[in-house]
This record gives sequence, C-alpha cells and structure tokens, in this order.
Amino acid sequence: MYNPIIMLRLKDRHSFRAKVTRIALMLGTLALVGWAMPALSISASAMVEVTELLAHPDHYDHQAVTVSGRVTSFQLATNRDGHPAFGFLLQDSAGTVKVVGLGKADVREGDYVVVEGIFSRLRQAGRAIVYNEIKATSVQSMARMNPDLVG
Repeated sequence: MYNPIIMLRLKDRHSFRAKVTRIALMLGTLALVGWAMPALSISASAMVEVTELLAHPDHYDHQAVTVSGRVTSFQLATNRDGHPAFGFLLQDSAGTVKVVGLGKADVREGDYVVVEGIFSRLRQAGRAIVYNEIKATSVQSMARMNPDLVG
C-alpha cells in the first residue's frame, strides 16, 4: 500500500545519504590535495610584485605578502639578544624593497628567491624611519626549489 508520508521519509533519507556521501568525497579530496602538497610550498598570500608594493604601500601595510626577486646587499648580523639575523635588498625588474629576518637565510648575493613575510610601509628604528620593509617569515632560493613546482 502506498503511503505518501513513508515514501517522503524514504526519499529524504536517500537525499540525506547522497549529501553525506558528496560531503565525504569533497573532504577526502581536500585531504588528498593537502597531503600531496609538498612541505616547501608557498603560503596562501598571493604573489605580489615589488612594484605593486611600492605603488600601494598603504594597501599592503602590516599584511602578509609573497614576493620574488634577486638578492642584493646581503648582510648577516645578530640581534640584541645575540640571535642570528639577516637583511638584504630584494630587486625585481622595476623596484627594490628591504627584507629583514631572524635566523639564518640559506641564500647568497645574486640568488633569486621567494620571500614570505609581513610588509611594513614604515617603522621607527631608533631615530631612523625605515620605509617599505618586509619582515621575512620564509626565504626560499628558487635554485633549491623542486623544478616541478616552479612554473
């Protein structure tokens, strides 16, 4: 005997199972993509040209950025606490920005690198004001990256 209420409940149950299956497949796919990504990957911040940072510094002030270019004026130092630090200028085809960071940077003068960090339009450094600087959280030499990932 046909009962519309029972049939509706069966239809809802099948629809619910289909939705759960689709969600499980999507989550599985996301997990697989996350697992397949290498540890040496670029963060979620989009690649920005140095020229763009310099043209719109207020827009990027205190924001996470990813930039690439050639290392010039590389210097090793130690901070006040005696920890290793580094600084260099990062040049692309049309501009230069200062990069500073803590720890050791495995790069040399002339290397092409990808830098991830926090951009500051200006910061007070004692009596001096430093403009257009990136406090690096990651500096990766393009020469040491997996060539299959660089495109």
